[in-house]
Amino acid sequence: MTWSFTDSAATFRAVAAAHLAADPARNTAVLTLMDTAGRLGWWEEADGRVTGVLAVAPPGVPSFGAMTEEAARALAPEVLPGAEEPTEVRGETAAVEAYAEATGRPWTPTVRMRLFRLGELTPPDPAPAGRARLAAAADVPLVAAWTREFAVAIGDEPAEDYTGFVTERITEGRLWLWEAPDGRPVSMAAVSRTIEGQARVHLVHTPPAERGRGYATGATEAVSRAALDAGVAQVLLFTDLANPTSNALYRRLGYRPVTDHLGVTFTG
Repeated sequence: MTWSFTDSAATFRAVAAAHLAADPARNTAVLTLMDTAGRLGWWEEADGRVTGVLAVAPPGVPSFGAMTEEAARALAPEVLPGAEEPTEVRGETAAVEAYAEATGRPWTPTVRMRLFRLGELTPPDPAPAGRARLAAAADVPLVAAWTREFAVAIGDEPAEDYTGFVTERITEGRLWLWEAPDGRPVSMAAVSRTIEGQARVHLVHTPPAERGRGYATGATEAVSRAALDAGVAQVLLFTDLANPTSNALYRRLGYRPVTDHLGVTFTG
C-alpha cells in the first residue's frame, strides 16, 4: 500500500479513473482541479485498487478526494514529493483530521463545509419577484466586482482582476443573473464545467443591499435547472456550515447532504 505522485493529469486519469468515476460527487474537488494542479496523488491498496486521491492546487494546499483515514495518515510523512510542505489542507472531515493529526504539526480549523447533491429540484414558492437570465458580455464588469465581493465575504484573498475568470463562465453560458422587476441584476450563480457527470454550483452571491428578497434562491434554482437540462447527472454545491440561511435555502430547493468537509491551516 503506497502513495504515488505525478504532475501529469493524463497519467493520473489513467491510474485513478475507476476510483474517480465510482463516486464523482465525493471526488468533485479533485475532478475540478486535476487539469491545473501542480501535483496529483493516488493511494494504491495491496491488490492494486486505488482508494484515495488528492490534488495540490494552489501550491501548498492539497485537496483530498474520497480516501480512507488509513490513506490520509500514511500521507503525512510523504510531504508530497516535489511540492512544498502543506500550509493548508481541505477534504472530507475524517480524512483531514486523520492527516493533520498524523503530521504532528499544530493546526487549526478554518472552515467547515457540507457537500450537497441535488435530488428533485423544487422551485421556490412563492417565487421571488423578477426573472432569471443568462449573463452576457455587457455584465462582465458588474459580475467581476461581485466576484471580488464574494471572495472577501467567504474569507478568501481576492484577486486583483476577475475579468478573465467571469468572462470564461459567461462565454460558456455557465453564469446566471437574477433581475429585479425593474431590470436591475440583483443576484448571481454559476456552475462549473461538467466532469464525470458532475458539476458544482458556485459563486452564489447577492449584494448586501438586495438580500432578504429570495433573489439568491431564484438564481440558484435557475442555474441548477440549466445544469439538469444540459444533462448533468449530479448537480453539487458546498455550503458553509456556519451559515444556516444558505443551508436552509439549498435544502428547500431539493439539495441533500452528502459529506461534511473541513479546511485546516497549519500554524507551525
